[in-house]
Amino acid sequence: MKKIVYLLFCFFALTSCKKETISANSSSDYAIFGDSISSDKSISSEDMLIQYDKLKPGDTLNIKFKSKIKNVCQKKGCWMTLELPSGKEAFVKFKDYAFFIPKNAQNEEVIVNGKAFVSIESVEELKHYAKDEGKSQAAIDSIVAPKTNYSFMANGVLIKK
Repeated sequence: MKKIVYLLFCFFALTSCKKETISANSSSDYAIFGDSISSDKSISSEDMLIQYDKLKPGDTLNIKFKSKIKNVCQKKGCWMTLELPSGKEAFVKFKDYAFFIPKNAQNEEVIVNGKAFVSIESVEELKHYAKDEGKSQAAIDSIVAPKTNYSFMANGVLIKK
């Protein structure tokens, strides 16, 4: 919306608009899912891991970060995991179950905006997610203990086109 208002202002003022000014808040290189967000001011996955390491269960942090999609729910696209350094990952769900991402978005660059938190997932939840991911029954049966996860509730997602 800001881009349109700015373009109209420039048009009516008969001034020249610099592309850098317009593209600074543009997300035209990304497909938008959920709330419309911009790609600016997102932190790296390295910086996000530092933020996760500071959180305790019950804490939340409003933040935007960039990463690479590792896995996507193969039933609906209703969750994804994002790569973090040192082989760690962030488990991302979408606010109010209001949107999904493409099931073939694995390995794509992504920017997520929302709340980061640390969660402990039950064996039942972990088995459900493993089934959604299409894992074998043997892999599902091997899940026997809860897991502490880096979690994220996204209200907006940008996936690189």
